[in-house]
Amino acid sequence: MSGDAALERLKREGRIVVVGASLAGLRAAETMREKGFAGSLTMIGDEPHEPYDRPPLSKQVLLGRTTPDRTLLPRTRDIDAKWRLGVPATGLDMAARRVRLADGDEVEYDRLLIATGVRARRWPNEEEAALEGVLTLRTRDDGLALERRLAAGPRRVLVIGAGFTGSEIASACRERGLEVTVAERGAAPLVGALGGVIGEVAAEMHREHGVDLRTGIMVTALEGDSSGQVRVAHLSDGTVLETDTVIVGLGAQRNTEWLAGSGLGAGPRGIACDAGCRAFDIRGIVTDDIYVAGDVARSPHALFGYQFLSLEHWGNAVEQARTAAHNMLSESSDRRPHLWVPAFWSSQFGVNIKSVGVPSMGTEILFTQGSRAERRFAAVYGYQGRVIGAVTFDNCRWLPFYQEQIERTAPFPPPFATVDRRPEGNKPVPADFPDPSVPTHGPTITLSGYSPADRRITFNPARP
Repeated sequence: MSGDAALERLKREGRIVVVGASLAGLRAAETMREKGFAGSLTMIGDEPHEPYDRPPLSKQVLLGRTTPDRTLLPRTRDIDAKWRLGVPATGLDMAARRVRLADGDEVEYDRLLIATGVRARRWPNEEEAALEGVLTLRTRDDGLALERRLAAGPRRVLVIGAGFTGSEIASACRERGLEVTVAERGAAPLVGALGGVIGEVAAEMHREHGVDLRTGIMVTALEGDSSGQVRVAHLSDGTVLETDTVIVGLGAQRNTEWLAGSGLGAGPRGIACDAGCRAFDIRGIVTDDIYVAGDVARSPHALFGYQFLSLEHWGNAVEQARTAAHNMLSESSDRRPHLWVPAFWSSQFGVNIKSVGVPSMGTEILFTQGSRAERRFAAVYGYQGRVIGAVTFDNCRWLPFYQEQIERTAPFPPPFATVDRRPEGNKPVPADFPDPSVPTHGPTITLSGYSPADRRITFNPARP
């Protein structure tokens, strides 16, 4: 059968399975139907809910302005799918083209899209994690439990980790009038994502809004009472902190464990794929029938040295899903690369923070518009003499301009003057990112090197 005939048959009567019934999975499914796929479409999700939007959980939901059940994602079209919700995938047989499910069932596919995303990293001590009042925030059910907890008026909330999610939670607590302590092992909030210079600005915001921010500190243990309710946190400086609500914001873990032993290039850093979203196997060979999209994907990017990037970004999940869906139903000559420029936003303490590019690659930073002191500015990151990223605080109108500079690989520092450049922004300064070998809370972009596979394999050539 010719390639064109096989593709038409796939579109007409093929079986496509999407593992991951969230933002990326839904948008991919809609794109497939839009491109004329009329075959069988199965959506597999480990949660019992239909696809919903996650950003409101740490913003509007925690402030009581909306409820988790009102965060369902809008549909652009009917996808006519068979939904397998609340049934996680537990294994993959690449040779037989089957996905194994937790209920013992197996689902066959002709094309598979993996969009399993990430989950919140739990407190590592299982007994302490099981204490009443120890929570994480990632899912809709998490959002409901946490909002109810905050609405009940806890005496003191402890947030472990001052990344974007932890900072947004702290902001919501203060807006509700709750006492909140934030413990961050790094030198400042957001240091993993935006560096120490911007981290200092974030730290000022925390403290000005009444957050008890403690940096360079780790929580070493949680302690509960006889009823199993958390009551005390022990800190690395010897402090014993009384708290009845602990929110663990230690970052995310990519959902790849179910692929162990499958032969796919999957591991803790995600699933390796090419720029067209096709997954690699553990030997570094690209597959033709398995695609990856969203937070769980690791793909090379031409603008950033062809390093493999893992992006925990809303916009990336949408665009990568659409690219994957397009390529799944296209001949090789019609496939397109996923070259979305990373972009991210956060709202905390009344300030709108947005970034573009990969700030964490930057070695230097330059304030180009506005004023750091006024906390309304644009700042640009440089790496090896070129613009690599930008961040704005309440000044997002400049982001499209700096995205264009990133795409053009414009020189750093930028050669142009700006009308409101202040003396503090005349010269670049070190961006002050922490040592990448030391874990920090909050990076939304992970640079994971060049290897398409996470595990080492042994090559045993056949003897003559």
